[in-house]
Amino acid sequence: MKLTRNLLAASLAALIFAPAAHAEITIDSVAGSEVSFEGLVQADFIYFDEDKFDYGIGGLSRNASNDGRRQEWSMRRAELVLKGKGPGNNEWVMGYDAYGKKWLDVNWKYKIGGNSNHFVQVGQYKQLNSMEELSSTKNNDFIAKANITNTFGVGRRLGAMYSFGDNNWAIAGSVYGRELTRGGNRGNGFGVRGYFAPINADGTTLHLGLSYNRYEAELATYPGTTQWDRARLRSRPNADIAANRYVDTGNIDRADTVAILGGEALFISGPFKVQGEYMKSTVTRKFDTLKDWSGSGGYVSAVWNVTGEKFGYKGGTPSTPLPNEPATGMFQIGLRYDTLDLNDGTFVTVGGVPTVAPYTYEGGKMDTWTLGANWYWHSNFKVSLNYVAVKSSKFYNRTPATFSADPAWNNRLVNGNVQDDPSMIEARFQFYW
Repeated sequence: MKLTRNLLAASLAALIFAPAAHAEITIDSVAGSEVSFEGLVQADFIYFDEDKFDYGIGGLSRNASNDGRRQEWSMRRAELVLKGKGPGNNEWVMGYDAYGKKWLDVNWKYKIGGNSNHFVQVGQYKQLNSMEELSSTKNNDFIAKANITNTFGVGRRLGAMYSFGDNNWAIAGSVYGRELTRGGNRGNGFGVRGYFAPINADGTTLHLGLSYNRYEAELATYPGTTQWDRARLRSRPNADIAANRYVDTGNIDRADTVAILGGEALFISGPFKVQGEYMKSTVTRKFDTLKDWSGSGGYVSAVWNVTGEKFGYKGGTPSTPLPNEPATGMFQIGLRYDTLDLNDGTFVTVGGVPTVAPYTYEGGKMDTWTLGANWYWHSNFKVSLNYVAVKSSKFYNRTPATFSADPAWNNRLVNGNVQDDPSMIEARFQFYW
């Protein structure tokens, strides 16, 4: 069934002004499948109060200097999604991000016995290693996901998954390969996740979970005939559209596998939600003479629906309710502490000169506090405002050959452990249906 412009306009108007509108647009029934159309559009703005490092264009390249821009603004997502339910217990989804130019969920799912936590799934889907990543993007508590989610998260990959459980517990296993989008993440691997909700009734939920993923490092090709696998771990300072990353391991060459162990906890009591996750990642190397790398991090956050709406829980993740009063909307406030450590080894001083001990990786450390507020209006609009304060450090051991002719750059970065403590104000404007 083809949607005319008038029908689409009427559908959008109904979504905005109906007191209990559904977010998706129902299109038609095709071969026994009820087809719906969903979308998500986000635009971000960030103002940086930078310290030493330039998060805009330039950064840490040899001749870099501050580009003079303290603000960035950009589209973040423009997602278009088709979904189908039926016939029977079959479901399918096909999503594409027109701004990021990448495929989203593209898969088929069969619910065994109609149970939402007992199913098989084939195609591209989010892998089993982060409760925050598995939660709905449009209902993110904060503008940027936690550093461990962006750094250690496997994200979407092509694969096959089996999940067994009920409303209060489940265990799932997945085998996967590359990302569907050309040039995306790759590396064959597997993942498992199990969770248990010993309390899940009367608006109160306690959730505990564990996950483990292991996949092959990616193949990297260099000029000439040299080829080897590599891994690289890095993170922006809770600022999705920042151009550069201060905390960065650089290339860990001759890597073999990447493993991520994760723990998660969630407590919901009506309009209050507290959740936290911890992850540890290990990169194994191909030769015994090369030291493996290990890093870790975690976060804990608290969110309160000031207008009284109760959080939900489904499939091992929290869910965000619609406003009780669509005309005035739902207001949230939240606070998150986020830490990431990509250092592995010991820094030493030789003859009074700071240097790096053998087999040490100086990826850096970052601690971040985020204070946020969200306003959900009707069923389709959301405005978010965050204040982010960062404390980060990284070890530099530069030789004279790496010094730039630009004195300003040399003044910002000197040998030794360099502290960089920026802060930023972030805003996001979102429309979804």
